[in-house]
Amino acid sequence: MSLDQLEEELSTRVEALGYEFVELERAGSRSRPIFRLKIDLPDSEPGHGVKVDDCVRVSRELEVYLDQLPGLSERYVLEVSSPGLERPLIRPRDFERFAGREIAVRGANILAGRARRLEGELIGLVEEDGREAIRLRLNDGEIVDLPREEVTRAHLIYRWDEG
Repeated sequence: MSLDQLEEELSTRVEALGYEFVELERAGSRSRPIFRLKIDLPDSEPGHGVKVDDCVRVSRELEVYLDQLPGLSERYVLEVSSPGLERPLIRPRDFERFAGREIAVRGANILAGRARRLEGELIGLVEEDGREAIRLRLNDGEIVDLPREEVTRAHLIYRWDEG
């Protein structure tokens, strides 16, 4: 089973349990694969989503499936957690849901002729020449469209209150 197929199956199972599948990262080795799964409660605000009990429930349910998966080392590790306050933005629904929030984006190369990492207010996703782009209002007020294929990572920014 490919990683894409595994991700799709885990996503289906997580959502059937009433949670939102956020991200799956794979680490480790073939003999000891590590799966880091981030889940959330649908439509929750960062910091007010899943709790430890939710992660335990999802972990137990998915382990039943993974334990029976042919070709997967029995030494696998499954880590289920919250996406955190600086939640990653991956799917189109994430960019729609968090429009108006402050985000950071990173590119493998310089983005919008400025830097590899940019911060600003997420306006949303736009279609540009048949391609998706992230529309961002930079801190200086300029609005830029960043082609999704040029962005390697995007996440919410959490500012701690200093008061």
